[in-house]
Amino acid sequence: MALEINFLDELIQQAEQKEEQQTEAYFDLLLLAVKKLSSQIEYNFHEAEKECSMINNFVLHKNTQLQERIKWLELKLEAFIRERGEKTIALPNGTLKMHKKPDKVEIEDLELFLKKAKPEMLTVVPEQVKPDLNKIKAYIKTKPVPAGIKLIEGKEEFSYKLNGEESNGRKKETGARTEQEPDLRAVV
Repeated sequence: MALEINFLDELIQQAEQKEEQQTEAYFDLLLLAVKKLSSQIEYNFHEAEKECSMINNFVLHKNTQLQERIKWLELKLEAFIRERGEKTIALPNGTLKMHKKPDKVEIEDLELFLKKAKPEMLTVVPEQVKPDLNKIKAYIKTKPVPAGIKLIEGKEEFSYKLNGEESNGRKKETGARTEQEPDLRAVV
């Protein structure tokens, strides 16, 4: 009988060892599943970033093409108003305008200018003397350009408004051809 108890104990011990090995194998498989899922998440984020980049590049390319088309159409609109010789043309979908920008004055050499400047071209601030650009512009209209001054003549500028209402009920200006490039953005 002692042999039977010893044999049964041995069988039970072997069964417990197998169960413990199977339990460890099961939890090791769980760790492997977590590792695979984590790498799948990482892969998904990486692929999403690549897709977003591709979409942004596509949108930027398309918007650049559309902006070039807008520039071409603006040139046609400007040519039309110049051909007519009018300052403003009201159309059903918007308004075309030609207006001259004001002249600009730029101080190139402040010391030279201050030596030869007339009092009517200066604004005196206690302890400080600085040029008054508006007074200089007014002076230049009737007299020669003083030394140290560069006159930048205002250019005629074309702009247009599209008819449409903003949420606050005011009409918005949608376009004016300028020298600066527009901001092209893609949002995903």
